[in-house]
Amino acid sequence: MLPSHGKSVLIRTPEGIAFRLTLAGPVSRFMAWLLDTFCVLAAVTVIAPIFQLISVFSESYGIALQVLLSFIISMGYGICLEWFWRGQTLGKRLLGLRVMDEQGLHLRVSQIIVRNLLRAVDGLPLFYLVGGLASAISLKGQRLGDLAASTIVVRIGELAIPNLESLEADKYNSLREQPYLAARLRKKVSMDEASLVLRSLLRRDELKLESRAELYGKLAEHFKSLVPFPQECLEGLADERYLRNLADVLFRSRSARRP
Repeated sequence: MLPSHGKSVLIRTPEGIAFRLTLAGPVSRFMAWLLDTFCVLAAVTVIAPIFQLISVFSESYGIALQVLLSFIISMGYGICLEWFWRGQTLGKRLLGLRVMDEQGLHLRVSQIIVRNLLRAVDGLPLFYLVGGLASAISLKGQRLGDLAASTIVVRIGELAIPNLESLEADKYNSLREQPYLAARLRKKVSMDEASLVLRSLLRRDELKLESRAELYGKLAEHFKSLVPFPQECLEGLADERYLRNLADVLFRSRSARRP
C-alpha cells in the first residue's frame, strides 16, 4: 500500500499495477449502515412471531433465542452479502461503496468475517461511536474491524461508456466465440478492473514502448488467469490485441444492457 493522499488511496497490486481509489466518507458509510440495519430489522421482524410463540411457554428462553438469532442474522447478513457481492452489502451497493483488501489483493472470506464480527465493538456505545472515532483518526478511514481485517472501504462510480470504436477490437473477436466463458468473465471482472484495462488502452501513446509491453503483458496474464479460454481462441493474439478484444467484450456487453 502506498501512502494515501487526502480522500484517496494509491494501491499497487502484486502485478506492479498502481491505481488510485477514492475512500468512502463517514457520511456515506453511516448511511449504508442505516440501510443495512433496516434490512436486518426487517428480517428479524419477519420471524418475530416465532419468538412470541416460544415466549408463551418460556419467556426467558424466548428472549434469549431472540437475542441469539438477531445476532446471527446481523452478522450473517454482512458476511454473506460481502462475500457473494465481492465486498458489498445492499446498503453499500445502493450508495456505490465496496470493501477491498488494502493491498489490492483478492478479498478473503476470513477478512469479511473478522470485520463483521468486530462491528459489535465498533458500534459501541451507540451509533458506531467507537468505529466513527477510529475512522476519523485513521489515515485510510478504517474502523477497528477494517484495521483488524486489513480492509478499506472505497467509493466506486459508474463508468462512462467510452467510444468503443477507438478500442479497435478485431472485427472477428475470438473471445465472443465462447459466450459462456465471456459471460463468466464479465461476472468476475470488477468495474475497477474494467476501468483499468480501458485507461491503459486509451493512454497507450503516453507510455514508452517497453513500459507498454510490460504493462499489457501483466494485465493480459491477470485476466487470462481469471477465466481461461481455449488455446485456439488466444492463438496468434498479442497481449495488446487480447486486451482490446477483452475491452470490447466487457464494455459492449455492458452498454448493450442499457435502455
